[in-house]
Amino acid sequence: MKSMWKMLGLTAAVAVGATACEPFDIDDGGGGTAGSAFSRGFVFVRESDRNVYALDDNGNPNSPLVLTQHGGVYQPAVSRSGQLVAYVYKTGSTFELRTVPTTGQGQPSTVVSSTALTGCTGCTNFSYPTFSPDGRTIVFTLTQNSRTLLARVGTDASGFRLLTSSSSRVFGPSTFMPDGRSVLAAAGSYAGQHNLLVQVNVDSGAESVASFSLGNEALSVVSRVAVSPDGMKVAFDGRVSNGGSRIFVGQFSGPQVQSFTQVTGDTSSGSYPSWRSNTELGFLSDDGGYDNVYRISATSVRGSGNLTIAVPGALEPSYGGL
Repeated sequence: MKSMWKMLGLTAAVAVGATACEPFDIDDGGGGTAGSAFSRGFVFVRESDRNVYALDDNGNPNSPLVLTQHGGVYQPAVSRSGQLVAYVYKTGSTFELRTVPTTGQGQPSTVVSSTALTGCTGCTNFSYPTFSPDGRTIVFTLTQNSRTLLARVGTDASGFRLLTSSSSRVFGPSTFMPDGRSVLAAAGSYAGQHNLLVQVNVDSGAESVASFSLGNEALSVVSRVAVSPDGMKVAFDGRVSNGGSRIFVGQFSGPQVQSFTQVTGDTSSGSYPSWRSNTELGFLSDDGGYDNVYRISATSVRGSGNLTIAVPGALEPSYGGL
């Protein structure tokens, strides 16, 4: 399909809070390793084939790197270094946590599989992988006996263990704190109602509630929690009363998170936030019926800043190479 990016360039600004976004015709990609080298930018999946793609900040949006060709990919997360992607691979009733390098040359590696998890009988439904700052550990969620738990494993497939099996809470997406010793996770009393932020030590599993609410407007976290590189702020996609989701940012005050601000506008959807720096976020929006990744200032209040399109035709984005 003819691409409008050649005419509009890489940073097309649009008004925040608009009810629809300009659609873009894109090349959905076909496999192989086309695209420029990746060092810093977004990884994402495409709805058409459910593979992992990578687009460097200096790359051509019409020719991202294709990192997998097997499909069945969900919720990719790129490491802080930008060198490795972790993702959930689903085929039938089997779930696998896999990794693949961002070079576009390496082959995917299975880290853990729901069919071969020693000491975790009935564990399945893998989701929300997140890398430690040094890239050596992945924390993710899984279900066991209908309970959603946090688990950790080395990127080399070593040291798998459940972190929260003794907890009375159910857990959703998590993000590593900058020191790598704990994750900040969305949690709650019931599945799909993750209205708390809880720090969990990745060695002991010890829990400490960082916030007993998400402010006055966000009802629960939908798909991602992301701590800023400096550890001063946390972004998440919060479900609001009309059923949609918006991007929110909270401030750390010691171990507590408070002073929540809605960053995106009241009429704009928002999910899967990632930090591009300590002051800027990337996130997914399907306004106008098209899934695109946008950039926005983390200090924006209800869409007071400008949106910039970063990646057209993408789902479940994650930013790395900070």
